[in-house]
Amino acid sequence: MDEIILVAVDVPIVGDERRKNWAKIVTNVDESLASGWAFEGDFIATGGIQDVPIGSIILAYGEKGSRNNPQVEARVLMVNSDGTVTLRASAKGRAWARTLRDQIVELLAEQSGEPIEQRAWDPALLAYSNEALCEELRRRGITVDDPVNGER
Repeated sequence: MDEIILVAVDVPIVGDERRKNWAKIVTNVDESLASGWAFEGDFIATGGIQDVPIGSIILAYGEKGSRNNPQVEARVLMVNSDGTVTLRASAKGRAWARTLRDQIVELLAEQSGEPIEQRAWDPALLAYSNEALCEELRRRGITVDDPVNGER
């Protein structure tokens, strides 16, 4: 059995702390659902330090604006071994859950060692910085020449 190693992570508050906000360590996704109920796992407190397993996928949800017209935002964070988190995806608006569902499924598959379904180019790639794209290519073992920074 693999030993679970915990690391202290500052779980951010997304949106306005006076409005609805929560965070959850996602362990499974019910792909038949397109709402927040699709994400299974344990809730954790936001706005402070929490001990979570290294490699955890945290889904942080929050609202800002008025009660009658809330502005929704959700973020998918990956917990690193040094206690930092990496933003892996984000979505705004009422369709946030469906927008993030497939990306979280892919992250969970990646963690479990399952093969990931490869997709062709997607306009969503435009939202990622050059650094993030280069980092992913390097992670896959592809040499990347960066003409702007002169790095390899």
